[in-house]
Amino acid sequence: MIVYFLRHASAGQHLANPVKDAKRGLDKEGIEQCGLIGRTLATLETQVEAIISSPLKRAMQTANLVANEIGFEGKLQREDGLKPGATFTDFRKMMSKYGCLESIMVVGHNPNLSEFVGRAMGESSNRLSVDLKKGAVARIELGRNKGVLQWCITPRVVRAVYASATESVRPKSSRK
Repeated sequence: MIVYFLRHASAGQHLANPVKDAKRGLDKEGIEQCGLIGRTLATLETQVEAIISSPLKRAMQTANLVANEIGFEGKLQREDGLKPGATFTDFRKMMSKYGCLESIMVVGHNPNLSEFVGRAMGESSNRLSVDLKKGAVARIELGRNKGVLQWCITPRVVRAVYASATESVRPKSSRK
């Protein structure tokens, strides 16, 4: 199974009130990050059978914006196993529902999403450390016992690649 682990994009400052924080949406930078990552995934011809998101607003918005960019036409799934504070056991239980699918995208929060990526790649006695930045996506091929990280892309890297590509196609006379 291929799993795309997508951390929600930028949503401003954490709010102390958990109810208000759950309703915190993406900020302008977060919307831009979703566009960059979504277009990059579309360029990579990413196709998924399901997109599963934390029910928190910022994660659902990230899932929806990226889904639109990659042409996903299915219904977004909401799962508590991706909420902040969810455990790896919660995540594995959630994943068992989707085990028959070939490729999925999960959208969630740190620190638990980074933990899930690391634990998906390593054996329980040999945990790997991964730090997914806001709006970053990691593609992991899950095997029977462990997964293999195929790549990880951050909005910052995508911005740099687009800027470099734009710079290289401009005539030399207009470059600074």
